[in-house]
Amino acid sequence: MAGFRSALISPYENYQLFPSRNFTDQTVRQVLRLDGGGEAVRIRLSNRYGKAPLTIGAARLARRTEGHGTDPETSALLTFGGKSEFTLAAGEEGVSDPVPGRVSAGEELALSLYFPHDTGLAAFSAIASETGFVAPGDVTAARSLDGAEELVLSRYFVSGIDVLAPEGTAVAVAFGDSWMEGAGTTPGSNSRFPDQLNRRLERGWVVNQGISGNRLLTDEIGEHAFARLQRDVIDVPGATHVLLNFGLNDLGHPGSIDPHSPQPLPTVDELVDGYTELARRLHEAGLTVIAHTIGPYAGTVFEGYDTEEGRAVRRKVNDWIRTTDVFDAVTDVAAAVEDPADPERILPAYDSGDHLHLNDEGTKAMAAAVDLAHLKL
Repeated sequence: MAGFRSALISPYENYQLFPSRNFTDQTVRQVLRLDGGGEAVRIRLSNRYGKAPLTIGAARLARRTEGHGTDPETSALLTFGGKSEFTLAAGEEGVSDPVPGRVSAGEELALSLYFPHDTGLAAFSAIASETGFVAPGDVTAARSLDGAEELVLSRYFVSGIDVLAPEGTAVAVAFGDSWMEGAGTTPGSNSRFPDQLNRRLERGWVVNQGISGNRLLTDEIGEHAFARLQRDVIDVPGATHVLLNFGLNDLGHPGSIDPHSPQPLPTVDELVDGYTELARRLHEAGLTVIAHTIGPYAGTVFEGYDTEEGRAVRRKVNDWIRTTDVFDAVTDVAAAVEDPADPERILPAYDSGDHLHLNDEGTKAMAAAVDLAHLKL
């Protein structure tokens, strides 16, 4: 039978290092780009990190035209358990009833959510690299939102879109940090690494489960990789492969969160053990595991992130990643984007400007380094 496959997934943490906000008697319209096509869609909403019940007074889904505009002929009322108004308890997640209708890879949908009561600080993705919009009142059915306020970069309460895909459709999960999520790329250009890789694929698709600032071993910005492994990878509908990009923040954040009181860096053995256990659990779940080497970051503008100790650990861990048989395949991301004249640094043509994140050309080079034969989608 055909089954629902995740076409856009991204975890939405209540980040402590980025300012959140609340919504009251307002409509939030957010642009969601589909990574794959099928015969129906359903929306996933999350109050997982909320402290109080979250009431959605109305929700609609429509094809986006441009900006905050929508095609009214495609507008569909969303229901959850048959209800058009519903409440998610604190810590609860919800999935809408399916909305029938053919959708295609690359198509952009606009999700409009009306919040009649104060939401409290919203659970959100801080660096989604896509603009959203907020307007007063219930204007979920409006063609456009006159005088709308732009929500730059962040995305609120949405944790995914599932697509009813043909039987046998394969899904690769891009699991990791900002190099997966897309920090540094042009907002609204769909130039994140998963977007770039999807452009190379003839079948199957890659979904984005990156969290900027996320770590392999330690909770900090979002739960660490092991804590979110089941929800964000194994439970993704249709998941067959996983691409891993971790380690940057394990090496950089101990010194950058509080440069005046740096924490100990993980050792080579600790990172290797973490990767090994992560691969074991993913293999146990039946997934093909493709690991990325840790990218360069020397000279980054973030104080305390770049240290000689961290660089030495990165080199040794990368040597291990390149030669181990723990993974099914390896993509040498570091080699693909480093400056040949100084391999500790990102090639200037690929540098977003902060010497830590890739720009649009950098993520394109990162995606080009993936051997599609390893995906077998």
